[in-house]
Amino acid sequence: MKPRIIVCGLGRTGYKVFRLLRQQGALVVGIHHQPIPGEAAGDVIVGNLHAASTLTAAGIHQAHTLVIAGPDDELNLSIMMQARVLNPRIRIINRFFNTNLGDRLDQSVPNHLTMSVAGLAAPVFTFAALGNQAIGQIKLFKQTWPIHEEYIDENHPWLGRKLSDLWNDRSRMLIYYIPVKGEMDLVAAVLSGQELRVGDRLIVGTQPRVRSTRKSLIAKLLKVLTNLRQFKQHAQSVLVGAMVLLVIILIATLTYVSSELKMSVVDALYFSVGMLTGAGGNDNLIEHAPNSIKLFTVVMMLIGVAVFGVWYALLNDFILGTRFKQFWDAARVPHCHHYIVCGLSGIGIKIVQQLYASGHEVVVIERDSNNKYVNTARGVGIPVIYADASFSATLKVANLDCAAAVLAVTGNDATNLEIALKAKCMTPNVPVIVHYADPDFARMAQEVFDFEAVLSPAELAAPAFAAAALGGEILGNGITADSLWVAFATLITPSHPFCGQQMKDVAMSADFVPLYLETNSQTIHGWDLLETSLSGGDILYLTMPATRLYQLWRYTPSQVMAS
Repeated sequence: MKPRIIVCGLGRTGYKVFRLLRQQGALVVGIHHQPIPGEAAGDVIVGNLHAASTLTAAGIHQAHTLVIAGPDDELNLSIMMQARVLNPRIRIINRFFNTNLGDRLDQSVPNHLTMSVAGLAAPVFTFAALGNQAIGQIKLFKQTWPIHEEYIDENHPWLGRKLSDLWNDRSRMLIYYIPVKGEMDLVAAVLSGQELRVGDRLIVGTQPRVRSTRKSLIAKLLKVLTNLRQFKQHAQSVLVGAMVLLVIILIATLTYVSSELKMSVVDALYFSVGMLTGAGGNDNLIEHAPNSIKLFTVVMMLIGVAVFGVWYALLNDFILGTRFKQFWDAARVPHCHHYIVCGLSGIGIKIVQQLYASGHEVVVIERDSNNKYVNTARGVGIPVIYADASFSATLKVANLDCAAAVLAVTGNDATNLEIALKAKCMTPNVPVIVHYADPDFARMAQEVFDFEAVLSPAELAAPAFAAAALGGEILGNGITADSLWVAFATLITPSHPFCGQQMKDVAMSADFVPLYLETNSQTIHGWDLLETSLSGGDILYLTMPATRLYQLWRYTPSQVMAS
């Protein structure tokens, strides 16, 4: 029996999830606060999203899964609580911007799975910046692998190669196979020695490589010294104040030396500094000085106190305030082969963290110095430039000419396009990755402006929500030829439909691709995997068309799926 699924909140992400589930043949009902053109009344229930009457009209009592896909965390929390009151056993896929709150809910609320649009989309942005034409991601061996499609044309290096030759490579996972003619699953193609022909398509996951390019402390200090020109920009007011103070001290010193006080240069300097700073000096000399010197001393004391007070305040602000941090960040901007992330949005900070974790140098441009993610970025040593990334001068400070790529990921689509166009105009050879919220306009922008990639988080995240709604905790997903496939881990129990069967036989009959098997504290991969028989306690990592997941639904999800 196919699961009955309710999608609540049909915004950009929610409506995409709704259409994907319906396309895969699921029994799905939508809930939205207003009618959607082209959708029948029975398919979309209109009403207050967290009202009991609305959820009841959508069939909450008979539903297996509720997908809450709206952008408002508070509203999503209200919907979740109302749904649990009406149906305590329903499985809930909940979208949360506050992932910390979502994690706590996952731990305390049974059958609750938190998903983040930014968390799902950020890896694809990162892969695009690194040059991978990724169509999705998959989590294997505690790493996030990019997934891309290999289209076999006349010049492809794999043309004529047997799929069996590609099967045993541990750094590359074969995910899905679509032959140009006929229908054949990947396992059958591998076992039969099928050769790749022109027009075939192969979905492949590639193990990411982590660079070890961390620089020593001495190298970082040398880099700061070579960037002292940045000091002038961030400490100009402090330098001007210091120069004014020195000029006043010099004038006072020369005046006392040239007077009839018969003071040495050192004594005059000592007295001038003490007088201007309030530290005191040899006042007995002034008591016997002419009235003109006394008047001059009074004027210098008043001017000195004012100038020194202003300069001290500027110095204090520079060191203890944000200006020194800005100078330090600007001085540490990489010179070459770095990634410029424009905008510390929710997706922006995740991109920054993933690039940094992979060993790449990153610089952030953020207009708002009070952005809540600034301290997160600076906490791991990533320089942050507080400026408008759409200005040429800002991009020059970030060393755009030698950058590896630019990612425009602010929360405003028009601003992202402006940044991307400015970057392309300045350095056409630097790849530009653009965030665009609306999936349809993202494709248009890609065609019109010919950027390296224009990506919509809703487009990237929706398949994961749909896959999770169809069953279990998903490790990866993708769409190929309008077919949604998912990757997950299934725990083999005595009642599992795969238990006791040989891997190659059950893979062909159930139309899935085994990735690897965890059994008896070891991992089995490649040809050995196909010859293995499944037994209780094994954890099988596999990919399967979403349309076939219903065959596992009749078993308890907590027993069938494992993360």
